[in-house]
Amino acid sequence: MTGTAHPELVAELTALLGERGVSVDLATRERASIDGCRLSPVISAKLPLGLADVVAYPANAEQIGLVVAAAARHGVPITPRGKGTGNYGQGIPMAGGLVLDTSRARAILEIGDGFVTAEAGAVLAMIENQAWATGQQLLMYPSTAQSTIGGFLAGGSGGTGSIAHGVIAGGPFVVALDVVHAIGDGELVHVEGTDAQPYLHNYGTAGIIARATVRLEPLQEWRAFYASFDDFHDALGVIMAIGELEPTPRLVSADLPTLADALPANAGIPKGRASLRAILDARAVAAASAIVEGSGGVVEDVREGAQEIMRLSMISYNHPIEWLQKSYPGTYFHVEVGGSALIDRIDEVHRVYPGAMLHAEAQKGRPIGMLAAEYESEEQVVAGFARLAELGVSTHNPHQWFVDVEIERTRALKARTDPASLLNPGKMPEPVPAAVASNPLMVGGSAA
Repeated sequence: MTGTAHPELVAELTALLGERGVSVDLATRERASIDGCRLSPVISAKLPLGLADVVAYPANAEQIGLVVAAAARHGVPITPRGKGTGNYGQGIPMAGGLVLDTSRARAILEIGDGFVTAEAGAVLAMIENQAWATGQQLLMYPSTAQSTIGGFLAGGSGGTGSIAHGVIAGGPFVVALDVVHAIGDGELVHVEGTDAQPYLHNYGTAGIIARATVRLEPLQEWRAFYASFDDFHDALGVIMAIGELEPTPRLVSADLPTLADALPANAGIPKGRASLRAILDARAVAAASAIVEGSGGVVEDVREGAQEIMRLSMISYNHPIEWLQKSYPGTYFHVEVGGSALIDRIDEVHRVYPGAMLHAEAQKGRPIGMLAAEYESEEQVVAGFARLAELGVSTHNPHQWFVDVEIERTRALKARTDPASLLNPGKMPEPVPAAVASNPLMVGGSAA
């Protein structure tokens, strides 16, 4: 360990976690200093954005608290990390310092009637599997189901199940959290209900999630539903009707034939045809089939089993962009979009960017999606936001790493919980003058 940065901290953490619980190896530090942000060519062009000086692997929630306390006492920046599946650079240690890898703190502590309590590094797919064994299910999980629960709550917004239950922040999903503040005492602070909300979707900038309790509901009999259409307009035209079926689907997605051609062979997603996929309650399959066939589509397959449900989930939300990038390297970027214009004015939406194609998702009351297109420059990406807004399309910029929800609330909390600004530095936007703040294109490149 001699000659490393922060030798006193490294020594303290080694005494706490053991030799295998701390690393200053360069290759390890490099791997821990990047997340899934290469999905964005804008961010990729700016890499590297930071390099950890040391990586720590606490094995439980209490050790997460002790690691944060040690780093805070030594004045070392702390960047929390789950499985590194985030797409926006939230997990990059922009000020160096310590990367706190929670993936070994993975115990699922209790599954009760309507709830599960797990440590921050517990994987959502494992939690869902164990919940199924008790006749229950998570209200939602990310399409990247191998993500950790701490990473999902701190960095995600919604996913499979959001049609019924909305997004994480402000919704019914989170019951309670045990969080750690950067004040040097290592205490696990227990917060419930509305008091837990300020710690969600702010990338650990005001407190690091060490343990979480989230809500479960009775298990439903799910089916993976596959359909196809000659024309994407027909597929797009039925996603909202299928999304409004009862019992509420967990997921409804639609794509142009371009995605089918990029995916591995799958009998449910025939090449050259627009694809519609859904996770449906078994009681809704007949109604969904009637909607598809009444609009000129073909029901290709209906599959059952937890693995089939998870597999379908993994080609929703951002994942179609990953498949397109694998098949056509260096070509695609995406913008997160929403609003009825995605259906009513889709041809105009597609003309905003060269080679644009919409991956559509049904949500309550409106469609959302990922608009994939050929990448030219960051300026091209940002310029398209204004054109989309003129069409009535809301946008969110996935090519920046700043906290962009409840910013002032997070700043106020952070002033109390992180007085030395050690928690995930570089992720809070600087305060901006009112005239600039009124222009969404000038604040992190994001438009609402």
